[in-house]
Order: sequence, then C-alpha cells, then structure tokens
Amino acid sequence: MESFATVVSVPDHYFSAEPVAPESVRTIRVPIAGREREMVTATGVFSGDRLDVGTAVLLDAVPAPPATGELLDLGCGWGPIASTLAVRSPGARVWAVDVNARALSLVERNAELLSLSNIVPATPDRVPEDLRFAAIWSNPPIRIGKAQLHELLETWIPRLAPGATAWLVVQKHLGADSLLRWLAERFEGFEVERADSKRTYRIIAVTAPD
Repeated sequence: MESFATVVSVPDHYFSAEPVAPESVRTIRVPIAGREREMVTATGVFSGDRLDVGTAVLLDAVPAPPATGELLDLGCGWGPIASTLAVRSPGARVWAVDVNARALSLVERNAELLSLSNIVPATPDRVPEDLRFAAIWSNPPIRIGKAQLHELLETWIPRLAPGATAWLVVQKHLGADSLLRWLAERFEGFEVERADSKRTYRIIAVTAPD
C-alpha cells in the first residue's frame, strides 16, 4: 500500500503528500453526471484550474458504474470522478484515494457542496485491505514514472471483485499503448482491451476473471 506514497518527496507536484505552495482555492463549474455543478479546486493538485481533458474523456466513455458495492477513484485529485460515481450510484460507497492531503480536503468539501454522503476520501493506507472493488475508475498519475505506476496498478487492480472492471484513461503520447501491452502481460487471466479511443486518449478496460 506504500507505492503511491513513495514519490512524495518532490515538492509541488500533484502527487506530493503535502504541497508547499500557498493554497489558492477557486470555484469552477463542472459537468457531473450530465449536470453543471459548482465545485472547488486549488493549486497544488492535479488539474487545479479545470476539468482535465483525459478525465472528461473517461467520464464520457465509460458505462454506468455498478449501483452498489465498493467503488474506487484511484488518484482522485479534487474529485470529479469520485463525485460522478457517487451521483450515479447513490447506493454504492466511493473511495476517493490520493496521497495528496490538499486533494483529499477538496474532495471532502466538494462532497459537502454536492450533498454527497457516500464518498470516503482516503490515503492508500486508510483503505481496508480486505475490500474488493466493484469498479475502479482512474486517470492514473502517469508522471510518477513507469516503475511507480506499474507498482501502483499491481497494488490495486488485483483488488477488483470477480468480474469487475478497472477503467483507465491514458494519453497516447504518454505511453497508453505500451501500458496496454504491459497490463495484458502482467495480469494473466484478466481481460485487457482498448475499449475506446477519443482525441489523443485511450480508454483501457481491465476486467478480473469471474
């Protein structure tokens, strides 16, 4: 569970545990589950001034999440994916996981703004090890480096429930196709496919065996 936290020594990256830059909070309007909503963002987190294009592509491309169970937004940032999961599946519990304390604070504030009680912001070590996820949605932190990214995915993808799918969005020029090949080689017995391709992004689906 420590892999997502091994890269936090570099200051002012979105994967830093404690960003050192002053927190400049802003309110933006974001399409969440088909409706424009106001959410707060800040400096020192991933895409702190807007909804990231890759995240928007993911939210537009994936099928509806399971209605119940444990859902995971891996590398949640300020929470657009987690919020979408929570709105679309009010009967599920959504784990918004990140190493960035500022990001998790924003997730909590946004859950309050959107009146969502089914989001749990958490660092990786706070997620119970016996949980199995009915779905994982992620715009993974590619810039932490290939080795750390692989370690991250090796930690969380095996925690899919039988038959459950992890949906990942990765930009083509940041190694989407090579990641797809690695996933297929690493997760033998899982179904790994390029489920969609939009703009310069790939949507990768990794489904656990039944």
